[in-house]
Amino acid sequence: MKKIYLFLFTLLILFPTTAALADGKFDYIVVKGFGITGDINASNPLLTQDHYAFADFSKGSVNPPADPGIGYQVVRMYAKGSKGVPFDQLHYYPDSGYVFYDGIVNGFTEDGSKWYVANPAVEKPFRAALAENARLTWIPLAIFIVLLIGFLVAYRAKSKQKI
Repeated sequence: MKKIYLFLFTLLILFPTTAALADGKFDYIVVKGFGITGDINASNPLLTQDHYAFADFSKGSVNPPADPGIGYQVVRMYAKGSKGVPFDQLHYYPDSGYVFYDGIVNGFTEDGSKWYVANPAVEKPFRAALAENARLTWIPLAIFIVLLIGFLVAYRAKSKQKI
């Protein structure tokens, strides 16, 4: 009888954790790929609130495309304290509309290591996240250039006053 109580207690402890991981609401995604230096962290709800945001894995896989084009590695993450915990990984090819689902990180799923048709609704928010990162990357450089031009103008104005 004690074994049954121990088993039920263990299930009750593990069930909320499993339910939280299975609902597909990720805290953020990490994107790596062509033209990206470092990583992009994006928390747009259109990219994180649905397990099927990038592709509907329940509709079944497709044959591998001949040339999917430029792809981006996407790791879907949960925040645990101040650390990020990866849940799963996929490669998204926005130009051709395909997703290669690598699968669950440190786990197994039957949907893993297969190609799927990408959800067309994810392309716009994904490209917006890439564009936002590009703007944030160029802002410090633009500020530096403006300050440099300001110093050069001030220096030339000061040197003309001496003559």
